[in-house]
Amino acid sequence: MRVLVAALLLVCGAATALATVALHSYGWGFLLGAVATLAALVAVGAGWSRRLAFGAGWVAFIAWVTPARAEGDFAISSDPAGYGLLALTLAVLVYSVVTLPRPRRGRVE
Repeated sequence: MRVLVAALLLVCGAATALATVALHSYGWGFLLGAVATLAALVAVGAGWSRRLAFGAGWVAFIAWVTPARAEGDFAISSDPAGYGLLALTLAVLVYSVVTLPRPRRGRVE
């Protein structure tokens, strides 16, 4: 069941990133994408198969669309909105990793 939840959240993270990339050039679109991403990160809860899976899907999609396309254009523009999107990507990655539950130590007898 955990694997299914992780896979679903990975796809949801990528879909949220797709919507954010599609609308990031508009002021309201960037704000909507950032709020939706951060709200989803908080809502899914901490864990390897939850928040980290969502964040990994988000970051992986952004990493996939960042390089230049064969046509010579870019999916993420090099303006303040594009740099804001890259900063949001870094924030998603850091928040996903930093909020992982700490490992529990076993009993020492």
